[in-house]
This record gives sequence, structure tokens and C-alpha cells, in this order.
Amino acid sequence: MIKVSVLYPSKPGSRFDVDYYLTVHMPMATRLLGAAVKDTSIEIGIGGGAPNEPAPYAAIVGFTCDSVDAFMAAFTPVVGQLQGDFPNYTDIQPVIQISEIRRIS
Repeated sequence: MIKVSVLYPSKPGSRFDVDYYLTVHMPMATRLLGAAVKDTSIEIGIGGGAPNEPAPYAAIVGFTCDSVDAFMAAFTPVVGQLQGDFPNYTDIQPVIQISEIRRIS
């Protein structure tokens, strides 16, 4: 299993519309990516590691998939639609990381 994480770094003066992201963009993303995505998690930043410290990320989304190939097969045909929606909710350039999921016992 792999996880594709999309991280939106918080920057002074940046814009991130949480309501739009949760009610429009993410439902669209999960619909477009379809069965390739086994699970989706959404984190909205509320604070940093120290008291009263701002969150380093406005949001982090994780898409769990069977493989990189499975994700790319679903993502490649719809990348234009997903990226084209960015201006509707943010001016932050996201950072993407693909990770192998490891479990500890």
C-alpha cells in the first residue's frame, strides 16, 4: 500500500478556503479518482508543536492506494480538472509526497 500526501504549507498572507475544500474540491477529487483510492484522510491545521504556534500546514490530505501505478492511472486523466480547481480554494502551491505504508506491531 502507498499513501499520496498533498501538503499545503501555511504562509503568512496565504489563502485556504476550508469550507470549499471540504464541500466541493475533496468530493470532486474522490469521485474523479474513483476505486483507485482505498481511503482518504483530511487534516486541517490548527496549531504547531509549541503553545500558540501556528500550524505549519493549512491542510494535509492523504490518499491510500494499492500502488503508485494504480494512483497514477486514476490521477493522470483528471490532473487538469483537479489542478484547475486550486484557485477556487487556495493560492498555496501544494507539496506532494508518495510514501510506502509500513505497519508496526
